Amino acid sequence: MTSAPLPRISPGRFGELGPINWVVWQVLSRASGTEDAHLFSTLGRTGGLFRGWLHFSGKLMPGGRLRRAEAELVILRVAHLRDCDYETDHHRRLGRKAGLTADEIERVGAGPEAEGWTPRQRALLAVVDQLVTTRDVDDAAWTGLAAHFDERLQIEIVLLINQYEGLAATITTLRIARDTF
Repeated sequence: MTSAPLPRISPGRFGELGPINWVVWQVLSRASGTEDAHLFSTLGRTGGLFRGWLHFSGKLMPGGRLRRAEAELVILRVAHLRDCDYETDHHRRLGRKAGLTADEIERVGAGPEAEGWTPRQRALLAVVDQLVTTRDVDDAAWTGLAAHFDERLQIEIVLLINQYEGLAATITTLRIARDTF
């Protein structure tokens, strides 16, 4: 059995986070159902950059126009493709709260071609797969997305995918430890 790699940057505490980010970390940890949300105690070490990132991230999820269950499908698929257990842990829980069934959450790993997706879900997941794996989306997948989402949501979906793909890369690179619930 192999153990998880040690974090490259230790989660911060009051001295490293400062008073504002320390409070934000405490609130977000409790809201996440954990004593220490390692993502926030690590990224919180960046001062105002952390708060700017939170604002941007929060505008996409939970504050975006995309339905919460659909946003969670996007995030879970990104987490699966990037093999990011940290994102998977959190968004399985959030997905259930947003109304995803246990079957849908499990099916995310099988991808857009799995039986059981609606055409809208299938189009959404196809774009996730292409954007994460090729860094672009072909015309057929884009046409499929456009059949279900208006232009503003199409932009938001691309931003959401890239936000969570970048976050998965950050979590993986910094070796942020999984949280305990």
